[in-house]
Order: sequence, then C-alpha cells, then structure tokens
Amino acid sequence: MHPNTAFEKNHLIRFHHCDPAGIVFYPEYLVIIDELIEDWFIEGMGTSFADLHMNERIGVPAARIEVDFIAPSKIGDILCLSLLVTRLGNKSFTLMVEGRVGEQVRMRAILVRVVAGLDGLHGITIPPALRERLRRFLAADGVDLLEAQQA
Repeated sequence: MHPNTAFEKNHLIRFHHCDPAGIVFYPEYLVIIDELIEDWFIEGMGTSFADLHMNERIGVPAARIEVDFIAPSKIGDILCLSLLVTRLGNKSFTLMVEGRVGEQVRMRAILVRVVAGLDGLHGITIPPALRERLRRFLAADGVDLLEAQQA
C-alpha cells in the first residue's frame, strides 16, 4: 500500500465476526469493508455518507467484488485496514482494500463501486466535488480516466 495516499483504520475483530472455527467468517469481511468505506467518506474525504444518500440521493453500490483470503483472523486481532483508489472512471471507481495484522496480510479485496442516482437506480457521472475527493486517495500508479482523456 502507499501510505501517503491510503486511508487507514484499525478494526477490532469481535466474537460476532467469527465462525465456530474461531476465525472471521468470510462474509463478515464484506460488512467490515462496507463500514470502512463509510468511515472513509466521513473521516477521509470529509463528506457525510448519510447526506450523500439521503439528501443528494447518490449511492455507491458495489458492481464487482473480488476478495483473496490470505491468512485467517481471529477474535481479538486488530486488523489494520488500508484503502486506495486504483481507478477513477466516468461513472465508477475501483478500490483496493487490504487488511493486515502487523506485517501479515490477512485479506485483500478489489471493489468496483458505481456512482448511482438513487431516484432511478442508474449510474451517473461522478460529480466534480466527489471526483476531487476520490482523487486524493488515488494510488501513485492509479488511473483517472477523465484526466487521461483530456491529456
């Protein structure tokens, strides 16, 4: 990860995240990732996730999720989550989320999120203010397709 552009947040693995084997039940990672994205909007980009949905009527639903489960996490672990934007498109963006404990990577996910108008449930062009906020977390080797088209 590139710490100069990544949003990072620690997440305590709790009992309710775990299956009978005592490790994180894999669907729980999707909930943890969604919570991270909401925190990223609020804490990292300084915009209200609630206002975006309820007042601006814009959502960022998942279009694609790919997760690699590299090593198990268990109750009591503090998972350090890192989030980077790797691609900015016209109506969507791609994120890379990594969870690690110490130096050990536990999971890595690639997510495509669509910017959608909630009143018609359709993709919309990423609004300029949101695009600027997203760009602050663009990985050093990431791609902004709008910028590339203008070059």
